[in-house]
Amino acid sequence: AQLVESGGRSVQAGESLTLSCLESEFGFSNYAMGWFRQAPGKGREFVAAIDSDGGATEYTYSVKGRFTVSRDNAKNTLFLQMSSLIPEDPAVYYCNKCAFWSSRGGFHTCTPDSDAWGQGTQVTISS
Repeated sequence: AQLVESGGRSVQAGESLTLSCLESEFGFSNYAMGWFRQAPGKGREFVAAIDSDGGATEYTYSVKGRFTVSRDNAKNTLFLQMSSLIPEDPAVYYCNKCAFWSSRGGFHTCTPDSDAWGQGTQVTISS
């Protein structure tokens, strides 16, 4: 899979930013997609995910109400709108297809494809 993330930059706390992810190989509209992030010294963590037609989304608790995941299947593009950025948000942000997408009790789980990681896009907060 070819995934290219973009949009990361340095912003001030409280500002907004939108990340994009362009997919070019695996049939974007057939898969649920997710955003993940990795801060320095920490493991990669789940941020948000969206099912294949955009009808269902899931967020990690710390970004609920601040981040919005969306997709444009006609353009093979995934988005992450980030608002009210806080000092805990800076990281390298990655998108990935959900190799497994499960739903239970109103909650959804995206298991990323271990072979599909892109280079990511860096988000930092300037003081």
